[in-house]
Amino acid sequence: MKKLLLLLGIGVLSHQAYAQLTPFELSKDKNYTATYAEVMAYYPKLAKQYPQQIKLFNYGTTDVGKPLTLVVLSKDGVFDAAKIKQQNKRVILINNGIHPGEPEGIDASMMLVRDLLKNKQLPKDVVICFIAVYNIDGSLNRGVSRISQNGPRAYGFRGNYRNLDLNRDFIKADSRNALAFMQILNAWQPDIFLDNHASNGSDYQYVMTLIETQKDKQHPLLAEYTSKTLSPELYKRMEKSGYEMVPYVESLKTTPDSGIVAFLETPRFSTGYTVQHNIISYVTETHMLKPYDKKVYATYAFMQHLVDICERDAQQIGELKRKANEQVKQQKTFALTWTLDEQKFDMIAFKGYQAGYKLSNISGLNRLYYDRSKPFTKQIKYYNTYKAGVMANKPVAYIVPQAWGKIIDLFKLNKVAMRRLAHDTTLTVQTYYIADYKTGARPYEGHYLHNSVKLNPVDNNSVKFYQGDYVVYTNQAINRYIIETLEPQGVDSFFAWGFFDSMLSQKEHYSDYVFEDIAFDYLKKHPELQKQLEDEKAKNPQLAKSAAAQLDYVYRNSPFFENTYMRYPIGRLLTDTKLDLQ
Repeated sequence: MKKLLLLLGIGVLSHQAYAQLTPFELSKDKNYTATYAEVMAYYPKLAKQYPQQIKLFNYGTTDVGKPLTLVVLSKDGVFDAAKIKQQNKRVILINNGIHPGEPEGIDASMMLVRDLLKNKQLPKDVVICFIAVYNIDGSLNRGVSRISQNGPRAYGFRGNYRNLDLNRDFIKADSRNALAFMQILNAWQPDIFLDNHASNGSDYQYVMTLIETQKDKQHPLLAEYTSKTLSPELYKRMEKSGYEMVPYVESLKTTPDSGIVAFLETPRFSTGYTVQHNIISYVTETHMLKPYDKKVYATYAFMQHLVDICERDAQQIGELKRKANEQVKQQKTFALTWTLDEQKFDMIAFKGYQAGYKLSNISGLNRLYYDRSKPFTKQIKYYNTYKAGVMANKPVAYIVPQAWGKIIDLFKLNKVAMRRLAHDTTLTVQTYYIADYKTGARPYEGHYLHNSVKLNPVDNNSVKFYQGDYVVYTNQAINRYIIETLEPQGVDSFFAWGFFDSMLSQKEHYSDYVFEDIAFDYLKKHPELQKQLEDEKAKNPQLAKSAAAQLDYVYRNSPFFENTYMRYPIGRLLTDTKLDLQ
């Protein structure tokens, strides 16, 4: 009987060990990525086996109708985000499957979660949160659309159910996936964020390249630690693990020999959005042409090293973030655009393959190729300096009319502190008039993006606001998010994404045969406008030849013209005015 029980026990343990293997590990050629259904079956089994250290949370509803599942690992079994902050623990948030055709993070995270639990290696001072699959919609749309990629055999599609690229959606939040992500980010308030990807582009010898928050647009305290401590340690440990890295390869010209440029993640991207929250952020980019198993294991190694270093530096990271948050509250001026400084670069060793051109079998014309029989190591230029372009001085507060409901909803999700006007009131504010802008000729991610915005600021403008309109003071740790979204010249501002397009069209006009007499009477009573018109006609022959244009000139320079046309509706309160607030 004892022997039978022993055999049964061994059988149960063997079954558990086998059941803990991931679909990737169970595939003979290690060229398979788990389906969404397999991922969602895997984690509940681990949660049942290790109920004290792992808990699953569902957030929101994605565009395909399924919730976003967050897998949380906590060594002491505390799963209350507020309490974790009180315990002064660090939080790492890892995102997987934003592009389901780049699924390495999905498989690597399943393995890492299991191993940390099984081997009792959960960190003491760090809580780890994994988004199991972010683009559930695309994951369900399984196929072989990334034809240039070397494995896995099948995978999900880049676009979600609305055909949005979710890694261009973070600031505008058109998808319900992004809204659920905002819930997660602002509930758990991570100190470090990682987004797992695979790259396209040039061929080279590395399995993985790395994007880190661009140093010039990161808070200086966090940039100092990231660039001088955290990133060098990650590079060193990854090389020791057999996965030497270089910065993400975005070539200045056609091939990396021309130099590579640090990727500028604006707030449409995950890490451009998280940096507005003073979160140290990374994107891993495994190389599309490397075998799938190597890409999974490299991603696993990177996550393990990131956790280990965060555990080592937990107190330092927490203190730096606290100081950065306090300084942002007091910061006066904010950069809205950035440009690459091509005069500044570092020389780095790069392991590539010789590029060349040969005749295409299809077109008979020259085509690019990389010769893997000719590997090289050479010094290339790495451009990692960006200059701030357009700057904005923050106001004391922004006044946001309640009519702009999506903005209010996004601010609430991002825990922006807001008060509401208690009564209808006229305030003296600075307003912007949109003097000029350019718009893309084709839609981009569901919007016609505006750029090159020019403003005419008007100070001491009396504007009527209403009970319930929102007052957003700029003394908050989230100031970067507030200012970069509300200042129209921001590269990914709400204006740039077309949130305010309704105010770009004129609503009232006139009947010319009626207004002719009114305009003539007005000019007689206002000879200064008559002189202004004559001077303008002298300078502008086209105006002098057009009766309609002259009538319109009078209209636009009269009190009959709508003063809200092209007026940006967000008011800037420049003085610390006492307001009656709810």
